[in-house]
Formats: sequence, C-alpha cells, structure tokens
Amino acid sequence: MLKISSAPHMASPVSTKNLMKDVVIALMPAVLAALLIFGFNAFQVLLTSVAACVACEYLICRYFLKIPPTTGDFSAVITGILLGFNLPSGIPLWMILIGAFFAIGITKMAYGGLGKNLFNPALVGRVFLFVSFPQQMTTWPQPQFGNFFAIDAQTGATTLGILKHLSPETLSNGLTKYSYHIDNVPSYLNMLLGNTGGSLGEVSALALLLGLFYMLCKKVITWHIPFYYLSTVFILTSIMWFFKQTPNLDPVAHLLSGGLILGAVFMATDYVTSPMTTNGKIIFAVGCGALTVIIRIFSAYPEGVSFAILIMNAFVPLIDRWCIPRVYGAGRK
Repeated sequence: MLKISSAPHMASPVSTKNLMKDVVIALMPAVLAALLIFGFNAFQVLLTSVAACVACEYLICRYFLKIPPTTGDFSAVITGILLGFNLPSGIPLWMILIGAFFAIGITKMAYGGLGKNLFNPALVGRVFLFVSFPQQMTTWPQPQFGNFFAIDAQTGATTLGILKHLSPETLSNGLTKYSYHIDNVPSYLNMLLGNTGGSLGEVSALALLLGLFYMLCKKVITWHIPFYYLSTVFILTSIMWFFKQTPNLDPVAHLLSGGLILGAVFMATDYVTSPMTTNGKIIFAVGCGALTVIIRIFSAYPEGVSFAILIMNAFVPLIDRWCIPRVYGAGRK
C-alpha cells in the first residue's frame, strides 16, 4: 500500500520498542543492587509490580479498549520496575496491585495509552499509595547483605529522614559537617553504594549512575534534564548550607540520598511527560530541582522528588507552548 504524507521524509531504525529495551537494560544495575541489598523481599516487590502493570495494560487493551495489546513495547515493564523502585521492600503485595492499577489504568490507559498521559504513571502510583497507606509506605527495611532469603528485616529511618530531624543544636554538641556517623547518618560511600535504608531504587546511587551512563551512550536521553535537575538541587542546598551550616542542608547528602538520582535519570526524562525542546527541558529540570529542595527543606516531608516531578509534569504543555521549536528547514531570523 502506498502511503502519502508531507515532508520531511526521514527513515530511522529507532523504534519505541528499541528505546524501551534500552531503558530496561539501563535499569538492570539498580535492579541487581536492590536484590543484593534487600534480598528476596525486593524480588517479590519487583516481580509483583512488573507483572501487575503488564497484566493491567493487557486486560484494558483487550477487554475495555478493544485494541491489540500494547504490552510488547515494554513501556508497562518500565512502569512496573519504576513503581517497584519507589516502594519499600516490606510493603504488602496487595498494595502493589492497587498502585499498578492507578499507574497503568488511571494515569496511562485512561488518557489513551503510551504517548498521551500527562503525568508519569509510576509516580502517580507511588503518590497514591503514599497518601493512602502512609505507614506502610514509610516503613523502611534496612539492608540485608548476604542474607537473600531473609523475610523479616529490621526497619529504620532513611538518610533524609534522619537529616530532617537533626536540630541546629546538634552542631554545638560535637557534630561537624564531616562526622554524620555520630548520629547514624550513613557516610557518603554507603550512600553511593547503597548501604542505607530506603525504597528499592533510591539506595544505590552508583547503580543509577551506571544506568545514566548507558542511556547517554546509547542516546536514549540527553544530558540536559539530569544535569540541570541535580545541579539545581546541589546549588540551592549549597547556598543554604553556606549561610546556615546545619546538617539538614548537606548538599552532597541531598544528591546521594532519597529518590533524587532515580527521579532525575529515569522519571523526569520520560519522553511523554517532559518537554520536547532543549530550552524546555532546562526550564523543566530547574523547576523540578527547585521544588524538590523547597519540599525537602520547608515541608513536613523529608522527600520531595515525586511531588516535584508531578507538579512540573502539569506545566509541560505550557513549557512546550512557550519554547516553540524552529520549523524544520526554516532559516534563522
């Protein structure tokens, strides 16, 4: 069949399926780190999350929308992994099914499927579970290195949770900005490697950075959103640290802890919910970074990445409208 369309005509081997496969590959270091750190519980959470997201999309396509299932593009798999990464390893499995339904059924398929959703599906699922089951979503099992099949694990606060409750008077009691171990705050090395409590995908900064490196090499994403997002958080917390010098504002700890790197690398860069142009990406990333710092420092919540990205997702249509790209083939004025 002859297809007639307007110019330009450009052929490319890149497909949605191939891009999604690369993202899945980029997530594998963090998946392996989660399994190593949290053991069998992490395996259960990730398997349940991926299976639930894929099944939900398949059933909606088959029986509600009456269209061929779109699960073959791997986008539901990515949503399942990212949703699992935003959950603690001890969360009841039935709650994951609810989160998967809101991520796929409400946030993605209700808008028409891949490419039409306004908000990041995994983050919506995470936030819905957070506001619905706050106790289960803020109970953080501690690492279980070398004990893969352990079911019960000790729980404790995350790095950001500890920093949130450190008072300025702590400095006068012998704590310096380089000795956080006195108050059970993990060292920078432990935060980098993942020897901390937290959700499955936020603990190992090194594993996430390996995924970033892979996606940049494969040109799956550009460097703009991760760089400007992380830089904004680092600069703002550094300014606050310079003037106040309280342990809550340590800029390096803010970079390495929480879901900052996970959000900046894998969720803020989502093709569908991020701006199309370079200038738009920079505005989006700076906004995400500023909102993350505001929520972390001034709100009652120690973490702010999920809320920051979702808020900026809502502004993406306006950003795209403001940062209109140059018409293909048109000369500069």
